[in-house]
Amino acid sequence: MKQLQDVDLKLLRVFMAIVKCGGFSAAQATLNMSQSSISEQMTNLETRLGMTLCERGRGGFRLTEHGSATYEATRQLLLAVDNFCTETSALKQRISGKLHLGIIDNTISDADSPLTRALRRFVSRGHDVHLEVYIGMPAELEERVLDGRLHIAIGHFPLPVAGLDYSQLYQEPDGLFCSRHSQLFAANDEQPELFEHIAASHIVARGYLQQRDLQQLQAHKAAATVDNIEAQAMLILSGAYIGFLPSHYASRWVVSGDMRQIAPQRFRSDWPFTAITRKSVPQSAVLRAFLADLLPDRQGSSIQ
Repeated sequence: MKQLQDVDLKLLRVFMAIVKCGGFSAAQATLNMSQSSISEQMTNLETRLGMTLCERGRGGFRLTEHGSATYEATRQLLLAVDNFCTETSALKQRISGKLHLGIIDNTISDADSPLTRALRRFVSRGHDVHLEVYIGMPAELEERVLDGRLHIAIGHFPLPVAGLDYSQLYQEPDGLFCSRHSQLFAANDEQPELFEHIAASHIVARGYLQQRDLQQLQAHKAAATVDNIEAQAMLILSGAYIGFLPSHYASRWVVSGDMRQIAPQRFRSDWPFTAITRKSVPQSAVLRAFLADLLPDRQGSSIQ
């Protein structure tokens, strides 16, 4: 392929969809194409490139070594194309393009989160922006912002990572909770033996906050580790475990009587939620516009 043409971009987008879906058959619905048409387009792309990108057949779909390298190069190319379209549209005083947004899980019930208000303001301005939202764990969100798969992510990030800018948004309170099936449900929070009862309980900890959770409870180890809040709540509701939850998320079960917060004055914390973006990289017009609605008082909001 001596010179990139429009047809090559179309073929590369088909290739990306096939890889993301995990095969030709799985990509039919995404591409709205028959399997024979997909196979024909892949053959054309391999001919254009002069290399075999994938193996397909009874053994299933698998990228070759050249295919893996081409997939990464294509991802970078299409990201650059998206950025180019965004920047050129900004030159016409019209913001359009894509915004890849990452969010930590289960924040929808948090009334203090500014995200929904920011999205409402952003969309109301009439921008021609396609939004793609990814929900993941803090470390995963940081990785995706660093490598460019996400433009911005919002969540709790315990340890600053080099190469990222952190802008503080708000504080999320959390507490220690148990189920009505737990022996601690009827316990007196003022009794001197409370820590002994807690230490004797099965503790479930969030992986990214495990050391903090254990230190708060003066415990040496967790009986279970989870990577998201829904799993944490499920184990607590079983009655077999106790653990920390965001107060807004646990409130529905507290109201129904299925959970209670243990010693709220002793085990309550406020955790900073921040927006992270990639440092030392020019921000697209779309990202700048979104940040203006997310951080209307941005002066002095960035932290390192």
